[in-house]
Amino acid sequence: MLKGAVSSRYAEALYNVVVAQKIIDQAEEEMKLVVSTIESVDELRKILEHPLITIEEKKDIVAEIFKNKISAIILNFLYLLIDNYRQFFLKDIFLAFVELVNSARKIIQAEVTSAVDLNETEKEKLSGVIQSFTGKKVEPVFKVDSSIIGGVILRIGDKVIDGSIKSKLNSLREHLVQIG
Repeated sequence: MLKGAVSSRYAEALYNVVVAQKIIDQAEEEMKLVVSTIESVDELRKILEHPLITIEEKKDIVAEIFKNKISAIILNFLYLLIDNYRQFFLKDIFLAFVELVNSARKIIQAEVTSAVDLNETEKEKLSGVIQSFTGKKVEPVFKVDSSIIGGVILRIGDKVIDGSIKSKLNSLREHLVQIG
């Protein structure tokens, strides 16, 4: 609960600042760079999370690594996170920030799980159906899970449309158990 509340508050604060400065795209790219760098360099992540390394040392390290790569706004945002011991939430803050940006752009992310890998034509058709259904531009993420046997499972935010054969078979089994 704390993680979600912290992430959304900081993401909203960052979003409001970058909207006011008209640097939304730049901020999104810079945050993506910061998060991917910290996630991929294990030693850096450990330094930022280590309780015996001082706040000033952490800030100096961040400044040195991202010097000339990110704007002062993003650097100051990182300093704010470090000052408030919130650097642990950076990835979640970034994800919440991207959700705010996508919402403003009327873009939704959809996770599509199928039993087999879909070809490009099938992916485009499915994306078109989702877009017409939601009225928003769709950024689909396609996954393969052979355990669903056939069909697709569509997840948009907290909504799930399960059109898999596995779920149909489970429903049929439950129905047969009830009447038998």
